[in-house]
Amino acid sequence: MRNPFRPTAGATPPELIGREGMLDEFEYGLQLGSGAPGLLTIITGARGIGKTALLSAAQDKAREQGWIVISETATRGFVGRIGETMRLRVEELGSGPSSRRITALGAAGFTVTTQLPPERQVDWRRLGGQLLSLLAEKRTGLLFTVDEIHSADRTELSQLAADVQHFIRDGLPIGLIFAGLPAAVPDLLNEGVATFLRRADRIDLHAAAVKEVERSFTHTFAQAGIKISDEGIRHAAQATGGYPFLIQLIGYQLWRQAEINDLALEEDNVTQAISAATRRHEMTVIEAALSTASEKDKDFLHAMAQDEGPVAAGDIGKRLNAKSNVVANYRARLIAAGLIEAPAYGKVDFAIPGLREYLRKIRT
Repeated sequence: MRNPFRPTAGATPPELIGREGMLDEFEYGLQLGSGAPGLLTIITGARGIGKTALLSAAQDKAREQGWIVISETATRGFVGRIGETMRLRVEELGSGPSSRRITALGAAGFTVTTQLPPERQVDWRRLGGQLLSLLAEKRTGLLFTVDEIHSADRTELSQLAADVQHFIRDGLPIGLIFAGLPAAVPDLLNEGVATFLRRADRIDLHAAAVKEVERSFTHTFAQAGIKISDEGIRHAAQATGGYPFLIQLIGYQLWRQAEINDLALEEDNVTQAISAATRRHEMTVIEAALSTASEKDKDFLHAMAQDEGPVAAGDIGKRLNAKSNVVANYRARLIAAGLIEAPAYGKVDFAIPGLREYLRKIRT
C-alpha cells in the first residue's frame, strides 16, 4: 500500500476522524433542494483543524448528487471568477443534451481579478439565475464553496451573500458553504446584507478525541501489515492531541519509518516520527502563523506561555505591566489572527497545538 497520509493543506486525508455526521444536514439538503437549511453552512476552526478537508468532503457529496460545484478561495476578485465559471457552464449546458449528468467544476485558471462594477453585478445575478434555472430543470443544483473567508474583502462577501439570498427567495437550487477562522464569523454576520447568514448551520471544528485517533491508526497500520505495539499507537495518538494536521503529519512519518524498517515500528521509530512531524508542524504552521505577529503580540504570547493551560487576561496584564484596555486590544487581535482562543470568560488559551512549547523553546 502507498502511504495514505497527506500532511498538506487542503489534501484529503484517508479518514475524517471525529467528523462523523457533521455533514448530515448538508447531505439531506442536497436531497431536498431549494431552501433546505443545510445548504447554507459556515465551517470554522483554528488553523490545521480540518476546515478545508471538511469543505472538500461537502464538495464530494454534492458531486455525487450531480450538483455543479464552484470552489473558490476568498482572494480578491473571487466573485468575478465565480461569474466566469458560471458563464462557461451556461454555455455548456445550453448546447448540451438534456439528459447529460452534471459534473463537478472548479474555478481554477480564470484571471478575473477585479471586483464587479454595479452594471456587472446585475449581469452576475442574471447569469446565476439562468444557470440555476437550467439546473433546476435537470433536478440538480449549484454549490458555491468559499474558503479562507477571514482574509476576504467584505464587499465581495456581502455581494455574494446578497445574490445567494436572492436565489433562495426565487426558489432556485443553490448551496453556499463558507470556511474560515472563528473570528471572521461575527464580523461577517454583522455585515448588512450578510445578516441572513445568521440562519446558516454552524460547524465549529475542534480536536478529535485521542481514542478515535488510536482507533484510526490501529486500523490503518493493521490493514497495511505494519506491526506496532498498542503502547506505540497510544504514544503517537497522544502526540497528535487530536489535531487533524498533526494526525496526518505523524501518520505520514510513522509510515515512512515502517517502509525502511521492514514494516515494523519500534518505540525508537515512533519517537523519531513524532520528532520529525513536530519540526514540520513548527515550520509550516506555527512559524507561518507567527510571521505576521508584531513584537508586542509575541510578548503577549510569551506571557501566556508561562501557564500550562488557559490563563486569565488580568494575569497577562500584570506580567506585561499593561493596562486592561491594552491587554484587551492584543487579545482581540490575536484571536482574530487565529493564534489564541477564549475558552472561558476572561481567559485565553493557545489555538494552535504546540505553540506554547515552541514559544518556551525559542525563549530559552
